[in-house]
Amino acid sequence: MDRKLINRITINYEICQGKPTIRNTRYTVDLILDLLSAGMSEQEIIDDYPALESADIKACLIYASQLSKVKSITRIVA
Repeated sequence: MDRKLINRITINYEICQGKPTIRNTRYTVDLILDLLSAGMSEQEIIDDYPALESADIKACLIYASQLSKVKSITRIVA
């Protein structure tokens, strides 16, 4: 895991009620993951959100990857 990239993900309870965000902005990790899962390319996301960088998107993927490595999940509620 690249520590430099993962450090782009911040949790600040004064921003988006403590949801993981990119560099203390209001761009949440789940927003980026939703856009990627909807089929948007990295470049399309950057074009739509010019404050973001390629490294921010990679950081979101690393963050999600780390979260998926939990030992067990009892239930996911949509």
